[in-house]
This record gives sequence, structure tokens and C-alpha cells, in this order.
Amino acid sequence: MQSYTIGQAARLLGVSADTARRWADAGRVATHRDDSGRRLIDGRDLAAFSVEVAQGGVGDEETSYTSARNAFPGIVTAVKLGDVAAQVEIQAGPHRLVSLLTREAVEELGLEVGMQATARVKSTNVHIDRA
Repeated sequence: MQSYTIGQAARLLGVSADTARRWADAGRVATHRDDSGRRLIDGRDLAAFSVEVAQGGVGDEETSYTSARNAFPGIVTAVKLGDVAAQVEIQAGPHRLVSLLTREAVEELGLEVGMQATARVKSTNVHIDRA
């Protein structure tokens, strides 16, 4: 499973690194240390926390999140596979994006909960790029 540094998590949550660090210090999201001593957050834990933050509007600072060229970098929070189609949800800061695509595309990208991905929006279509 992919893990994220505090800085990476902050970008995905749409907050400052200081805010993400304070949340980790307060025990709001679990961290562990790698061999070099950096604090990391497991992808699944970050995915669950990002949904909590977005639903509760939790935060101690005002944030704004904009997309450059309609790209929304975030973390995969749900993957629902059908026989032919699939649904992928990405939490990009305060934005929850849902994309319907083929099961084959999801499998080729190797998308799973906790993975970093970018949703690209064009008109009413959301395209997913694996990070």
C-alpha cells in the first residue's frame, strides 16, 4: 500500500503542511515513521480521513482549492467494479469527484483505495490519470 508524507497528504487534502502536521500530532490521522525518520500516512488511512475532512468541513484555516487546467489531484476513496463498468471516487481537497469508466480501464490503471490519482474534467466527463 502506498504511503504519503505529511506534505503530500496536505496537498491532497487541500491544506497547508502545518495543518496536516497539527492533525497528525493531535492523533486525527495515524502516522508511522520510515527508515529515514519521516512521518508517513498509509493511503487507506488518508483516504478515509480525506472523506471525513470533506464531509465535516473540518479545518482550522480557510482554504481554497482550484484546478489548474481542470486537473484535480487527489486520493482514491472508493472503487466499485461491475461486470463491464466501474465507478471511481476521488477526494481532491474539499472536492469529491466521481467517474464512471470501464472495468478494464480501472484494472489497467491499477486503481485502488488510498492511491494518488488526478481527475481531469472536460465538459461533463471526468478522466482519471494514475499518478
